[in-house]
Amino acid sequence: MNQPLLRPHRLAPGARVAVVATSGPVPEERLQAGLDILRGWDLDPVVAPHVLDRHPEFGYLAGTDAHRAADLQNAWCDPSVDAVLCARGGYGAQRMIELLDWEAMRAAGPKVFVGFSDLTVLHEAFARRLGLATLHGPMAAGADFVKSTVTQEHLRATLFAPETVLRIASRGRTVVPGRARGVTLGGCLALLAADVGTPHARPSARGGLLCLEDVGEDTYRIDRYLTQLLRAGWFDGVQGLLLGSWADCEPYEVLRPLLLDRLAGLGVPVVEEFGFGHCPDALTIPFGVAAALDADAGTLTLDEPALR
Repeated sequence: MNQPLLRPHRLAPGARVAVVATSGPVPEERLQAGLDILRGWDLDPVVAPHVLDRHPEFGYLAGTDAHRAADLQNAWCDPSVDAVLCARGGYGAQRMIELLDWEAMRAAGPKVFVGFSDLTVLHEAFARRLGLATLHGPMAAGADFVKSTVTQEHLRATLFAPETVLRIASRGRTVVPGRARGVTLGGCLALLAADVGTPHARPSARGGLLCLEDVGEDTYRIDRYLTQLLRAGWFDGVQGLLLGSWADCEPYEVLRPLLLDRLAGLGVPVVEEFGFGHCPDALTIPFGVAAALDADAGTLTLDEPALR
C-alpha cells in the first residue's frame, strides 16, 4: 500500500536551488534562459560542475555516469541547497542511480526535487529509498519551461505557495467516471516499465493515483510497456489513473483505443489528457501526496499542500 510521503519545506525568496544534469546533454542557451527565470523568482540558482558536459563516447549522455551521480549527490548533501532541479531529461538516470550514496542523501534531510520524463526513475527512488514526496514538473533547461508562462507560474506557485494549488484541474476528458482516493505517483510509462524489479522501484501502484505519460513512442511499444506492467501485477490495487500527454507518438485517435484496451478494464476512474508531461503549458503534479481524483469533474485535489 502506497502511503503519503514526507513533504519537503516550501521555498522562500533567496532560496538556493542546484541545477543538475542526470540524463541527456543540456543546451547552454536554454539553460541560461531557465536560470534567468529562476533568478526572476528571487531564487539563487547554482549550476553543478558537470551540467554542460557531454560523455566522450555516448553523445546522448551529459557527461560520465560518475560525474552525473556526483553532481546530484553533492547538491543534495550540500546544507546550503534547498532544492534540486533537473536541467533536462533524455536518457541516463538509470545508469547513475546505483552510484548514489542513499544513506548519505537520507542523512542530508528532505529537499525539494523537481523533474520529469527520464527522471521518473529518480522519483521512484526518492520515494522508495528516502520516503520523500517529489514534484513531477518542468526542468530548468526544458523548452516547455522557458517558453510557457503557464508552466512557469504553476511551478512557482507549487514551490512558494503550495496551498494555492491544492486543486489541479484537467484539460481533458473523463474516460471512466467515478471518484477515488490514493497517493499520487507515476511518470513516464517507458521508465516505469523499465524500472520494474529493481531495488529502487516500488513493487506496485497499489493504493495509488497513477499518473502516466510518454513521448516519441510507437503505439506497439506503449502496448508492450502497459502489458509488461499488467503481467507483472504492477497495476494491482491501483485506485485511479490520470493520463497526461503522448507527444510525438502516433495521433491520439490512433493511440487512444490502445490505452482504453489496456487500462479501462482495471475498473477504476480514468481521466485522459490531464495536462502534465511533454505538452505545452504542462502542470506540476506532486508525487507522494494523498489526494482525491474526481474523474467526472476532471480534478485532482490534494489533501495537503505539496510542500510544508
